[in-house]
Amino acid sequence: MSENLLFTPFYRLHELAGAKFVPFAGFSMPIQYELGIKKEHLHTREKAGLFDVSHMGQVRLTGKNVKQELEKLVPVDILDLPLMKQRYALFTNEQGGVLDDLMVTNVGDEELFLVVNAACKEADVAYLKAKLTDCEVTLFEDKALLALQGAKAREVMAKLSPEAARMTFMEASNLTLSGIKCFVTCSGYTGEDGYEISVDNDDAERLAKVLLDFSDVEWIGLGARDSLRLEAGLCLYGHELSAEISPVEAGIRWAISKARRADGIRAGGYQGADIIMKQMNEGTAFKKLAFIAQGKAPVRDGSILVDEHNQEIGVVTSGGYSPSLSVPIALGRVETSYSESNIFALVRNKKIAMKVVKLPFVKQKYYRGV
Repeated sequence: MSENLLFTPFYRLHELAGAKFVPFAGFSMPIQYELGIKKEHLHTREKAGLFDVSHMGQVRLTGKNVKQELEKLVPVDILDLPLMKQRYALFTNEQGGVLDDLMVTNVGDEELFLVVNAACKEADVAYLKAKLTDCEVTLFEDKALLALQGAKAREVMAKLSPEAARMTFMEASNLTLSGIKCFVTCSGYTGEDGYEISVDNDDAERLAKVLLDFSDVEWIGLGARDSLRLEAGLCLYGHELSAEISPVEAGIRWAISKARRADGIRAGGYQGADIIMKQMNEGTAFKKLAFIAQGKAPVRDGSILVDEHNQEIGVVTSGGYSPSLSVPIALGRVETSYSESNIFALVRNKKIAMKVVKLPFVKQKYYRGV
């Protein structure tokens, strides 16, 4: 293991659980445990998986006009984001591409809490400091982040906090779990009901042990985290989203708030707004499609997509095996002008037929209340 890699507060627990580690975004992270990726994936769908996501960036923004200032950087309604509610957001560039995707929570009149991608967090913090000159930007170095996801996640959390059981999708709360103060959001990256829990480093290991004491909870690694998000049809930065791919091309125009669209009350005003709104009105040269590969061989990221005449028409942006469906699945970026029939992926110079399907591959189960 490289001496330059960083370690999360849970590293010792990962070792004890038999984790296999890989370098990821500058950290030594568990890609899988003794169960293996397939069983970890299915365990999360059926029970509850515990994910160490402490490599992500946790950022606090404070300032008198912090909401108005952040709105200049994202195509999202931040000004009217209710207290202790969370929204998915995007940093866009002048070309309409995406610099990063993130979660934003309103934690007070002059304070926002952000969770940004691990590989982008240093650049994101520098970007925020450069753009939000009248606001204070703080990257938390003393906090860990856990995600508890799956069919039994709410049941587990209810035993630690009745308030957690009442939380709905994209809601936040300050909770005390087994005597440990935590900041909790009802969110995640698996398509399942679940929570993300921010906790001080000094309390992190103790909290993980409390959660792992439940028979339904198992550690889950990065491998299953990726297959779970792919089944849920969620974009991954650097794959479906990038500085060259706009949210419209990525098929997530829902992430552009109504208030910030061309006919909205605060239309535009963010980087690349004119290009993005033109794409929403006129369409794009490329679009995102979801596929089930016809056969048993997984079709991986970067595989070229061709038509029946072997003309290149796109590329696979994410691909792998679906443990829930027992078939290979993929997301791809394809020329909009091309028909959605007769699409093939090239795998070792062999053409694999790709069937276009609707997203998500597996139904999302976010809890929105009754």
